[in-house]
Amino acid sequence: MIDTPLPSPRVVVFTDKLDWHVDHTLAAFRALGATPVAVRLSACRIDTSRPHGLVLPGFHALPDLAIVRAIGDGSLEAITMRLGVLHALEALGVPLLNAARAIERCTDKSMASFLLAQAGLPTPETFATQSPAQARAIARRECAGGPLVMKPLFGAQGWGLRLIETENDIPSLEEARGVYYLQRFVGPSRPPYEDMRILVSRGAVVAAMKRRSSHWITNVRQGARPVAVAPTVAERDMALAAAQAMGTVFAGVDLIVGADGAPMVLEVNSMPGWSGLQRITAFDIAGRLAADALADIPSPRMAGRGLG
Repeated sequence: MIDTPLPSPRVVVFTDKLDWHVDHTLAAFRALGATPVAVRLSACRIDTSRPHGLVLPGFHALPDLAIVRAIGDGSLEAITMRLGVLHALEALGVPLLNAARAIERCTDKSMASFLLAQAGLPTPETFATQSPAQARAIARRECAGGPLVMKPLFGAQGWGLRLIETENDIPSLEEARGVYYLQRFVGPSRPPYEDMRILVSRGAVVAAMKRRSSHWITNVRQGARPVAVAPTVAERDMALAAAQAMGTVFAGVDLIVGADGAPMVLEVNSMPGWSGLQRITAFDIAGRLAADALADIPSPRMAGRGLG
């Protein structure tokens, strides 16, 4: 009896725009024999008249794998529905990278800080409140020991960060979008400033870099320069532990050196970019990540997965 080859794995790559990362991700999956399709989560919908209750543009059957590159901007209701689509895919048995719950944990910086601290990982002292009076009181108390950084609760790539040196730097509730997320500033008082990004996949370190800048915001998109680096054993272990604490399979873990010279975790990104890291990495990062992701597909793949 001759076995019939399985069709190529069907991969949905969720995004909000067709950028460099999506292009490289699609190319990497194609090179490995998969059939990837970029889909905006905002274009997906719940439809309980269908056998599986979902409509994904470009798919007449459930995908074999789902990759989440971006959720996209939108109202609380819109974001909740998009996350609902991801939860639904998981409920239907579709491997999802990262899991919806892990994305929720990482996206909400206050919950991420809470989970990292509860896991016993060193991380800057963090305060989150919805009260302007409490935010000013925190700044009045904590800025005596050094500045704080105010970050958008949902934000990335260094946008919207604000240095808080006195309580007068605390913005209005409207400017803060209803939540004050304040974190102890860690780093030197003058340039150069730097931190470390470690890319983690399936319990292993894929690549790492230092991000060096003349500005205290060290994201590459904000002008920081990527510098090749080999993480120490302690830094590798910390990055892997942080990714595990957040429930991520694939993550970008940001570390910074504290005043005592030891590393600490700044944050864990469940949908990280790697364009800056690729500039100083010899192998194709997208190819490595795609191969790791395809390993999550059960073999032989499930039959009868029509969307209706």
